[in-house]
Formats: sequence, C-alpha cells, structure tokens
Amino acid sequence: MKINQFAHAPAAFETKLEELSKLRFIKADAQQEDLNLLWKNLLLKCFPQAKCLAQKHEKLASLAATKTESVPEFIEKKTVNLTVFYAVAMQLLQFEPDTEFDIDNPLKSMDELGVFHADKLEDSTDLISAFYDLLATHGKNGQTLLDHLGNLGFFLDFYDLPVSEKPVFFNGKAQPVFDTTKLIFEVVYVESDLDTDHDGKADLLKAEIIRPKDTEEGLKVPALYTASPYNQGTNDATVEAMTHNVNVKLTRKTPDSLTYDEIKYTAKPKTEIKKQTVNGTVKSANETFPREFSYTLNDYMLARGFAAVYAAGIGTMDSDGFRTCGSKEETESTTAIIEWLAGNRKAFIDKTSGIEIKAWWCNKHVAMTGKSYLGTLATAAATTGVEGLSTIISEAAISNWYDYYRDGGLVVAPDGFPGEDADVLAEDCFSRRKQSGDFLHVKKDWENHLAKITRGQDRTTGSYNTFWDARNYLKDVQNIKCDVVMVHGLNDWNVKPRNVYNLYNALQKLPVVSKLVLHQGQHIYVNNFQSLDFTDMMNLWLSHKLYGLENGAEKLLPNVLVQDNVKESTWHAKDSWIDEDADEVVLKATPCGKLKPLSAEKCSADGHDGNCHAKELQFKDSLDQKDFEAYVSDIAKWKHDLASENTPLDSNRIVWKSTAFDKDIVLEGAPKVSLRVKSSRDYGMLSFMLIDYGTDKRLGEVPTTLARKAIDCGFHWRTDDLMEFKLAKATPFKMITKGHLNLQNRTNLWHADDLSADEYVEIDVVLQPMLHRIKAGHQLGLIVYSTDMGMTVRGNEDIRYTLDGTKTRLTINVKNLN
Repeated sequence: MKINQFAHAPAAFETKLEELSKLRFIKADAQQEDLNLLWKNLLLKCFPQAKCLAQKHEKLASLAATKTESVPEFIEKKTVNLTVFYAVAMQLLQFEPDTEFDIDNPLKSMDELGVFHADKLEDSTDLISAFYDLLATHGKNGQTLLDHLGNLGFFLDFYDLPVSEKPVFFNGKAQPVFDTTKLIFEVVYVESDLDTDHDGKADLLKAEIIRPKDTEEGLKVPALYTASPYNQGTNDATVEAMTHNVNVKLTRKTPDSLTYDEIKYTAKPKTEIKKQTVNGTVKSANETFPREFSYTLNDYMLARGFAAVYAAGIGTMDSDGFRTCGSKEETESTTAIIEWLAGNRKAFIDKTSGIEIKAWWCNKHVAMTGKSYLGTLATAAATTGVEGLSTIISEAAISNWYDYYRDGGLVVAPDGFPGEDADVLAEDCFSRRKQSGDFLHVKKDWENHLAKITRGQDRTTGSYNTFWDARNYLKDVQNIKCDVVMVHGLNDWNVKPRNVYNLYNALQKLPVVSKLVLHQGQHIYVNNFQSLDFTDMMNLWLSHKLYGLENGAEKLLPNVLVQDNVKESTWHAKDSWIDEDADEVVLKATPCGKLKPLSAEKCSADGHDGNCHAKELQFKDSLDQKDFEAYVSDIAKWKHDLASENTPLDSNRIVWKSTAFDKDIVLEGAPKVSLRVKSSRDYGMLSFMLIDYGTDKRLGEVPTTLARKAIDCGFHWRTDDLMEFKLAKATPFKMITKGHLNLQNRTNLWHADDLSADEYVEIDVVLQPMLHRIKAGHQLGLIVYSTDMGMTVRGNEDIRYTLDGTKTRLTINVKNLN
C-alpha cells in the first residue's frame, strides 16, 4: 500500500488559522491554549457521529497514544509530541497499529506509505499547522480525513449557512456543506438548431438536472455536465442481431490516386427548421426523475456546491432526432446543453407548451465529465470553442473515430467487441426505440438513416473517407479554448491509446492548460482508487476553474501523471509523455530472432554462423480449421499462444527478442516498425506487437475491489467501491503495445496503393503509443503476424508473407534508469 497525494495544497499559517476557524475546529485564541488541551479539543471534533460530549470522550479513549497508553491516559501524564500526534493521526486515517504502521515510530511508517506529515511539533502553532494538514491528508480509505469526518456528519451544522457563506473551501477544495437530501431533480427540453429526424422541426433535447436547494435562495452554482448517450437505455437485443460478421476475407482494394481534398468533409448548409413559439417563462420545471445514470465524481461534487446535468442527446428517449455516432450533429447536440446553461439558448418545460425555462441558477461556468463515449463528447464539445465550457475532464475518450473502429486502412474493432461499428453503436444508443408510440412514427426513416451510416463507414475497404473525416475531432483542436484534463488507460484496447496521445500532443501547441493522467488499467474510471487522490485533484481543479478560487491548481497538479507498471500503488509526476532525456533508439531485427542495436555488425546464436545477410523470413496466415475455431472462441488463449513458444501459432508469426537488460528502462511514446515485405496475394495485412518478456508478477489490468461501498460521496449520500491495482501471479510476458496495417495503405489512409503478389514493398508502421517500464533481466520482444483474432477480420486465408531479413527495424524512445 502507498498513498500518492497530489492535491494537498500548501497554505500559509494565517490561511490555516482562518480556514480552521471557519470550520469551527478552533477559536480565535487557539494559539494561547495549553498544548494538550488544544490537541484534545481538536481530537474531540473528529467524532461528529457522537451526539454528546460523554460519547466523544468514549471515542477518544478508543485511540492509543502509545503501546501502553490511550490518549486520555497519555494526556494525564505527558505532553503531546510529534511521534504521539502522528501515532494518533494514523488511527484517524484508519491505519491499524502494529499491522499497518509502527505506533512507536509512525513517521517511518508514514514515509514508507507516502502519508503526508510535519517535521516538528513544539508549540500550539505547530500543532494547529499539523492538524490542518492532517485534515487534508489521504488515508487508508482513499479519502482525506476531512472527507471522512464529513461522511460521519461533521458538516450537518453547515447546511443552514446563509447562501452568502457558501460554498465553503478548505485547502483549496469545496467541502460538503450542501444537504443532499434536499437536492432538486428536474427535467428540461433544450431546443437545438438540428433536425436530424427530418420532420421540419428543431430537435428538442432532454436534460436531467440535479442542483442544490440553496439555488432557490439565490446561490448560483456551476454545472458538471455529462453527455451520456447510454443514459436513457440501450438496445442490446437489436444490436446483437446486427453485429457484423468478422470471419470474412480481407478485400483487395482497387488502386486509386485519391487526395485528401477529395475525401475531406465539408458541412452542408443548414435548411430552415421550425422552432417553438415562446408562450411564457417559468423558473420551475414541471417534470422530475427518480435516478440518473450517474458518475460518482459528479455525486461527490453535488454535495460540495455543484450541479449535475445529464443529457443523452439526439435520438434518445424523450429527445428528438437520430443518433449519428460521432458526427458534427452529435457534437452540436452536446454543445446545445452548454449554450443553455450559459444563457445562450432556449429550453422548455415540455415538448409542446412553449413555456420557456432558463438556467437561472447556473453561474455560467460548465465542466464536462465522463468516460468513453461520455468523454468523447466532452472532447468534441471542446473543439467547438463553445462559450461557457470552462474545462473538460475527458476519460478514455475518442479523439478520432477512425482510430476507434479502424487502424492502418483496416477494419479494427475495439478489443472485446468484434463486429461492432458505427452503425451498431448508433442503434445501441437509439433509445427512442424504447418508446413504441414515438418509434412507430420514425421507424422507416430511422432504418434509412442507419443504412446510410452503414454505407458511409465502409467495412469493405477500411480506408479513411469522408464519413470518418467528419468524425475526426483532431481537425478542430485549434478551436479549443477551455482547459483540459485527460485520463487514459495504457492497457485500454477499447479506446486505444492513440486517441489520447494525439490529442495530448495537439494541445501542447495551444495556449490552454492541459493535464494528463495515464493509468495501467483498461477502460475504467480511477476516481475510487486507494493509491491516488484523483477525486481530490479534480475538486481542486474544478474549484479553481468553475468557482474561480485561486488555489494553485494549475501548478500543483502534474502535467503528466503516470502509474508505474512494475510497483503497486506508485505514480510518477512528469513534465511530458516523452522525457527530454529519453533517447531515440533504433534496433535491427536479425534473421536469427535477435533485436540488436543498429550499430552491431553481427549476431550470434546456437548453430548460427553470424552471417545474417540475404536472409528471408516467412510466416503464414492460415490455421487448421480446428485451431482457428478454437482461437475464435477463446481470444485470451490466442493472445497467450501468439507470444509463446511451441504452440499452433509457431508458423503464423515471427518473433525477435533483445538480450536481457542489465538495468530498468522505460519505453515512451509511439514506436515505429520499418520493414520490407511481400505477400503471396495482391493484398494483405500485417499486425505487430511489442512484448515484455520475463517471468514476473505484474499489475492486473483490472483493479481489485478492496472494499465494497467504502467511499462515501457525502453524508448519507451515494457510495463507491474502493479499488486498487494489485500484483497478480507471475506470468512469462506481457503485451506492451500493438499496431496494424493494410499493405495497400502504406502511403496514407485514404489512398489505396497497388500491391502485386510476391513483390517486395517497404512500409513504416507507427504502433499505438505507450509508457512502459521493463525491468532488469527482462527482454523486449517484437512480433509480426497477420490476423489479429480480437480486432481485425479473420478470413483464415492461405496467404504467406515474406520479410527481407536485413531490413526490419524498430525505432523507440528509451529512458535509461539508474
């Protein structure tokens, strides 16, 4: 276990006094109090669940000051010192003496665990300062001590503060002084400038709002807006029926001379649509809802003076229009909600009356939150520069839909979802289907619309075309005005890492602040981890961006934060994805299976004469039908066997390995493979993997649940599980990254090159970006193969590939570690 805390804001002593006084921990003359009495009174405040002083003293007696004395027993005879203060502090942070820290030497244990502590405690000033920092320190349960006290009811007496004194901030972060039992749940219908279902009327978009009751008393709050197309339900049955067959052969493309200008997307002029006539204005909605498909970060902030807004967008239940899967219309549907929150668009209390309702309760500052499709729409909205959007927190987000459903001129599925495509996702989220009376009027038009998406996505060639160009948000990055937080898993093969890498690199050229968090998980949230104060970081960020609090968030939070893939609970702050002192290294792949520095003249291996010139290496794509069917039904087995020896895949790939490294190294950025290859057919595809070889315990890509419902988002409010990545049982290797290329797209993604059977062509392939530590004693492996059972089409074709054994190169950024 290790605590990594990045949102602990340094504060001047005067600030500490002021904030502790505001939270009623101390009085104005606290510095003049006896040291033990001051300490005792502060500790008694740490039991808000106890309703009377006698009960608080009972709780106090349950804390040990030393191995032989409780706190009251210690106070009777001795004066608090640094060691005893932190022996008790660790118990308040829910660490257990003897098993999780040494009560006689808590500072040593705190250093090992990464828990913040002061270095001296000699007088009341030191005690006050140390206690302030203790309240802002993360403990075993993944939250700060003050969060824990809030979950026990500490802030109940603050609910009735006048709105002029809310919100309340401590250590740069908003505190839960808002009564979540009195939240207002309301529904409005935002009028867009779209008519995606072609009925001649502007699409109305349902938005579900949760806001503090204090807004009724004049408090203006910012909004956390999550655009979730899944929010109103999904069509699992119809999706299963229309999922595409991937057991098909690769199609030869007709060579062409297409230029980008010929396939570039250009928006069509909008036609005039009918809008609602305003028949009056009200302040209260006449529709509510029972429970939304929420995000616990939003839940956490709801108790702290933020509103939460959820909207599924066009083509979803209770809204108008059709789903378009990432198009400009979908982006505009997303930004329409922001424009209403900022006071720049109309909304109504229902879809027919014309009674307008404004977001009068909003301070016109909006942040977008959410993962996957939710984070994707946040990215899309940011690229419009829409007024009112102050920041986005985009997690596992798509920045270019081509990089989600395609790769290198190939149809490449998100891992785990073979056969999914843009049309499948559009149907999945078209929750208007769930309202039969509504759906029967649009059924035929929806089927025609869906067929148009199927044609546009082009599963036949897999090339970049106008359809995908319209869904490439990177083209509009220069329009971004808001600051951006990106979160992504380095083992996310659903929304693959290229999506965040390209966005991150593009943002470095803009005058906006960007932050990047890279974790070792797959397609997950990280706001409930024991080792990282992510929720606290986002509280710091949002308090600054949406309330304008000067808390140093932009400097305090690391530019890049990456989770170590070797050690548990370890996170590293970096200036950039690729360190300045990283070296670009070129390795050559020899015919005898070695990856060696380019400068090496010869290689040697058992039974090999050291002469590697004029060699050819071959592998096939086809498998015995029995093996093929077995791998189709067990992709995990295929992944394992591809990187192993003596498996049915021995003839289906070429493997190179480096010598064992004599010290740890870190691989950074996007590796490039260059080679000379020929196919036995006039078409073909190659796939690539980088492998970390070496039997070792590795972090699991799926976090372990440490405790169910252990994280409270506020007093008697919603909860979340406490999670952490743990070392799993030893494995012989781990995939680092991968990549794919259609040999007819070796020049670019929209132009189909010619390819003749059995004629060499030279290719360069940029693999998915990564950031990976390889331990001393491990080897780096490169595998070249063709069909990727989990992602590409899998026709099991009789194709042989031949590589020029002298031409294969791997270019990679390497940082040496001492």
